[in-house]
Amino acid sequence: MTFSTLPPMLGEALAERGYAALTAVQTAVLAPEAAGRDLIVSAQTGSGKTVAFGLAMARDLLDDFGASTQSPLSLVIAPTRELALQVSRELAWLYAKAGARIATCVGGMDASKERRALRASPHVVVGTPGRLRDHLERGALDLSGLKEVVLDEADEMLDMGFREDLEEILDATPAERRTLLFSATMPKSIVALAERYQRDALRISTAGDDRGHGDIAFQVVTVSPAEVEAAAVNLLRFHEAETAILFCATRDNVRRLHATLQERGFAVVALSGEHSQSERNQALQALRDRRARVCVATDVAARGIDLPNLSLVVHVDLPRDAETLQHRSGRTGRAGKKGTAVLIVPFPRRRRVESMLRGARIKADWIDAPTPDAIRTRDRERLLAELLQPAEFDGEDRALAQRLLAERSPEDIAAALVRAHRAAMPQPEEMLENTPEARRAAQQDRHRPGFEDTVWFRMDIGRRQNADPRWILPLLCRRGHITRNEVGAIRIGANETHFQIPRAIAEKFGAALQRTARDESEDEVVRIEPSEGPRQAAHANRGVKPNKFSHKVGRKSGPGAPKGRPGAKHKPRGRKERNR
Repeated sequence: MTFSTLPPMLGEALAERGYAALTAVQTAVLAPEAAGRDLIVSAQTGSGKTVAFGLAMARDLLDDFGASTQSPLSLVIAPTRELALQVSRELAWLYAKAGARIATCVGGMDASKERRALRASPHVVVGTPGRLRDHLERGALDLSGLKEVVLDEADEMLDMGFREDLEEILDATPAERRTLLFSATMPKSIVALAERYQRDALRISTAGDDRGHGDIAFQVVTVSPAEVEAAAVNLLRFHEAETAILFCATRDNVRRLHATLQERGFAVVALSGEHSQSERNQALQALRDRRARVCVATDVAARGIDLPNLSLVVHVDLPRDAETLQHRSGRTGRAGKKGTAVLIVPFPRRRRVESMLRGARIKADWIDAPTPDAIRTRDRERLLAELLQPAEFDGEDRALAQRLLAERSPEDIAAALVRAHRAAMPQPEEMLENTPEARRAAQQDRHRPGFEDTVWFRMDIGRRQNADPRWILPLLCRRGHITRNEVGAIRIGANETHFQIPRAIAEKFGAALQRTARDESEDEVVRIEPSEGPRQAAHANRGVKPNKFSHKVGRKSGPGAPKGRPGAKHKPRGRKERNR
């Protein structure tokens, strides 16, 4: 479809914005069979769907935009304030020549100003479900004359718990309205919503058979569970993306990763549920102004974010399902631009990710995390490309260059420039080589400082007796007269638990166990003794039945559990601690 088939004012608006042709979804909604019908459109985020439903609505309402109206003609509902504001801006330039008045109603803004805007009889209202419902219930929003309703990213709105809000809003609209439902995915909840509020809807899918974006390269990096953050650091350094977003599962993880990256020298902002609207706006503006290049966010906080230069998405915490993977990754690879989405996968969770990718019909490259050598190679390439670009220098720059050349050789000056460039870059992380041998060696040899030489001890309780580090550590500190920082690795088995004590204090620890054993009551039944280690002990005890006291230990219980906490009254009885 060419612009010649569109009303001139719309074609001119598109040309002024740099459009050379319509995208697939924009062409589909303007097809003859879609005219005047309800639509269910499955289109990926960033495929031009905002302009698509803008064109679809305008074809029906263009003649009404120049006239006065008592109530809005069109309503667009979006899941987040950022997306609603973005939609409002897009429709503003698209409808500018048509004289359409647009009002925006979103949470976090001045509701009184929004009510004044609604009283000014706008042609189009764009808003979030909660704020629109509030205006509707207060009588500020009149939907009696509505002709078009658009649900943008409907699947996200249902995921965010807006079903009741949507139903109340849609129930207040005229039955003869036209309903356009846009959704990146089509779960059962979307199908049910469409069946209830649409009539003879035409289904349009431009997502294709591949549920991932054609412009997104999917990669999977497998790492040790302890090296997830290090992998994130190296991915950021390797790609040096203009803008990158890192997804975490919880606000605590966002806070921790944000602090880690900030400490390493990255220009980074954070978005999570604990941030106010003002803080969110400042963070997004910093990304748009290039004052920050990295954003750490939760799924909910990142919904509706549109960053045109976002080229890298990193799943630091794995998405919970294929739909979340798709929504996260859809932040990049937009409007024909290329993007990269990387999943950081701890070794034990590889099978789960393989299954998720198969379900999502996404083909991903399984690669190793970038090494410091690979990062330094990319740094050299980027530096050479930057320095060899054509540039103009003023007289002051050349005068300073002449003075430097008089003091140093060209080679020394170039080396100093390279060193200054490297010093400004965050240092990459040394990571475990991704081979079975290296992983086994690292498991045996990598220790916290001070735990290079340790002695193993064992306790005769394990998972079947509900052993838990939360009460094991206080017990060891009390019995062995040590601190938490002097306890190394803890390995909880089925019926026994092994732990490390630095060899330098092992003798003192054993002596303290002997002295304190006399002071313990009969309730303290845990036996603590030196051990050869969990692997040797597990081999020696193969086939041993659970001890006879296991049935006496209740769930969440254990020796040394503080009074008043779950399990404090369920300590196993019958044996006194013995120490060798």
